[in-house]
Amino acid sequence: MSNTVKRLDFFERYLTIWVFGCIVIGIVLGKLFPGLVSVLSQLEVSHVNLVIAILIWLMIYPMMLKIDFSAILKVGERPKGLLITLFVNWIVKPFSMAFLGWLFFKNLFLPLIGIELANEYMAGVILLAAAPCTAMVFVWSYLTDGDPAYTLVQVAINDLIMLVLFAPIVMFLLGVSNIVVPKDVLFMSVLLYIVIPLGAGYFTRKILLNTKGEQWFNTNFLAPLKPVTIIALLATLVIIFAFQGDVILGNWFNIVLVAIPITIQVYFNSSLAYWLSKHFKVPHSIAAPGALIGASNFFELAVAVSISLFGLKSGATLATVVGVLVEVPVMLSVCNFCNRTRHWFMFEKKKITDKG
Repeated sequence: MSNTVKRLDFFERYLTIWVFGCIVIGIVLGKLFPGLVSVLSQLEVSHVNLVIAILIWLMIYPMMLKIDFSAILKVGERPKGLLITLFVNWIVKPFSMAFLGWLFFKNLFLPLIGIELANEYMAGVILLAAAPCTAMVFVWSYLTDGDPAYTLVQVAINDLIMLVLFAPIVMFLLGVSNIVVPKDVLFMSVLLYIVIPLGAGYFTRKILLNTKGEQWFNTNFLAPLKPVTIIALLATLVIIFAFQGDVILGNWFNIVLVAIPITIQVYFNSSLAYWLSKHFKVPHSIAAPGALIGASNFFELAVAVSISLFGLKSGATLATVVGVLVEVPVMLSVCNFCNRTRHWFMFEKKKITDKG
């Protein structure tokens, strides 16, 4: 186990604070410059806001550049960790989130928020849960001494599965919840925010690695893009909250209500993945990142699709933004738990002790 104290980068470490700052800035801008906000809201093509689309691309594209799909070829060497991650991500997570959304928004919290907001918050949390995290997984893996190559495999395969399953799962769960989804807008969102960035990232990576080499790619191209994702995320949130200002000021308690099922879902799925890994004797360097992948969400994608489907001012979009607020502090607590329970996974030492 490494003795080096590992910490998040400056932006990542204080992401929750930056998000709260964006809430304040967005609300203030919405109040001071309502005309500018109105103009920005009208810059749409096929229900897609162009300003938001550009910012979302700046969020997602740098993530896709990190994915080395050739690593997938090595997955057969240690399949158990990947199978557990896929089971939690695609069989358990979306449906457990839908259940928690139904339990809290359409039952426990219904007298407080009403049926319209209940449906919108349901849609938002379903979008959050329908796609596993991509970029921040590498951060969580680093903080738990995860196997970077295996984490890369897990992320790459999940991204490929997203191409096929994200839209059908969202349509099914929203349909079961009696929420109408424009199919053309959903598939356009998948094309715009998954297929195109993934393809662009793959070909950019391939071309630059072949022409410039790995060191140049990592140092001169990838490294300068590192802060772009978070800056674009924060700019997106400023715009969202400029539109959401009146809603938030009048319903700030709703943010707390939305955070409750999201937080429960994170701890439930991370615990399930971690327990399964321990039960099937998966090494800690694979088990910890697997638990974190199963718990965290691709909130950049959720925000983008929610805006396309329901609009900037919707409760669904607000719910996806609450996911950003919740993710960093909650995931850091999961990282801490994984690090403190590393001894649970010392299977080889236990075998030697038993024999002695």
